[in-house]
Amino acid sequence: MLKRALLVLALATVAQRSASPSFPLEEATAAQLQDWMSSGRYTSRQLTEMYLRRIEELDRLGPTLQSVIEVNGDALSIADALDAERKTKGARGPLHGVPILIKENIDTGDLMLTTAGSLALEGTRPSKDAFLVERLRAAGVVILGKTNLSEWANFRSTHSSSGWSGRGGQVKNPYVLDRNPCGSSSGTGAAIAANFAAVGVGTETDGSIVCPSGANGLVGIKPTVGLVSRTGVIPISHTQDSAGPMARTVADAALLLGAMVGEDPADAATKGSARHVPSGGSYADALKPDALKGARIGIARKQYFGYSDAADTIANQAIADMKAAGAEIVDPADIPTASQLDACEMEILLYEFKADLNTYLALRGPTARVRSLADLIAFNEKEKAREMPYFGQELFLRADKKGPLTTPAYVAARAKCRLLARDQGIDFVLKKYRLDAIVAPTGSPAWTTDLVNGDHFTGASSTPAAVAGYPSIAVPAGQAFGLPVGISFIGTAWSEPKLIGLAYAYEQATKHRRPPAFTEHADR
Repeated sequence: MLKRALLVLALATVAQRSASPSFPLEEATAAQLQDWMSSGRYTSRQLTEMYLRRIEELDRLGPTLQSVIEVNGDALSIADALDAERKTKGARGPLHGVPILIKENIDTGDLMLTTAGSLALEGTRPSKDAFLVERLRAAGVVILGKTNLSEWANFRSTHSSSGWSGRGGQVKNPYVLDRNPCGSSSGTGAAIAANFAAVGVGTETDGSIVCPSGANGLVGIKPTVGLVSRTGVIPISHTQDSAGPMARTVADAALLLGAMVGEDPADAATKGSARHVPSGGSYADALKPDALKGARIGIARKQYFGYSDAADTIANQAIADMKAAGAEIVDPADIPTASQLDACEMEILLYEFKADLNTYLALRGPTARVRSLADLIAFNEKEKAREMPYFGQELFLRADKKGPLTTPAYVAARAKCRLLARDQGIDFVLKKYRLDAIVAPTGSPAWTTDLVNGDHFTGASSTPAAVAGYPSIAVPAGQAFGLPVGISFIGTAWSEPKLIGLAYAYEQATKHRRPPAFTEHADR
């Protein structure tokens, strides 16, 4: 409590010091922050203070985005320690002293909670950091706090509102406040778009990094499953789950990804992943502004065009821009199995959610009020007024009826989905047309948030890469009605360096990222 009181006092002091309505760190990249700290223009503590003040002014007050579910009471002391270390030993690397935000379903062994947005896990904390958090702390970041999310990473109800959690309320889209930020990494998307930190971490099972990145004008990298450890991340599916960076630039996203990767003995999927990471763990060499020149880009039109006129217009312009940058466009280059993935994917997720969540909850210790999915269902019913005021837990109930992972129906669904998404899907198209990547609109402009009826979701392109466990990168491609729209670069397993290069070349040729305006309603 003392640390939190001191943090509030420090923020009040900073607020009194500043009379300028402008934010000096607006759109600042991690590299710029590092340069400013190296030159002595700012200390890490000063950067941390400024970001915390902005969170107070815009997330708690002002537009009340509700994107940050909790600030880190240790943030200022961590920044002080890193400033002292810089003076005596120098910087650890390019993220030394840089403030970041992480999604609230990622364990931290500190004062902050990890609840996946649910009231059921309040009052108990993980005993240690998630593996990826250990990696980030070793890189010297300052974790400012944790971001709000779609509760249980949007795997509770079939008609949920993305960005709503019992603990954090409804996240708003900073571009147009009555619009949805998309989920489940909605808080990270809104917060980084609003310049509450330099970069942030999200997680994805299907669309939860790339969709909020597209809806909030960000770059989001959903890595190959196994590139980033999932140990200490509240799970949905060990087949599809992955954590990844969300940032305002491709360079910042690549920088954060490099700090997160690493083989983790506790996550079997990461075994051997080191051979797919560039030497030194840095993706900097992939940032080539001419990477599109001569690259073969396939356009996945069937199923991923036609649900939004605005998204189609922006994606078609992006195709023309890539061609002007020297890319060879193969149009169409459709994924033939695209329409066949949903059923087997849901079957996999229902089985794995029950098994993986039960394993995770058992590790939370005897003080946790829920130790299984069945306990969680009972808690939600008991606390229905607080936990289920807008939508229910239909997916929880369906998952709880599933048997073990040896059940033939699960084994068959997993084999079928992998075949459809990989051999007969992404890899088939890449090989058939000799492509470097597949491109499609990430999603539509953000829909109006509707807590009564749930999401008005029209379409997106995240599922093939999600089911395959392959990488995809969302990049800003323009705006419609004041709302961002992105395109996604999709590739085969471990193709992150190639995709980063293509995304960077497109970003540098177009530079569509715009900061949010915090307007009340979309342009007419």
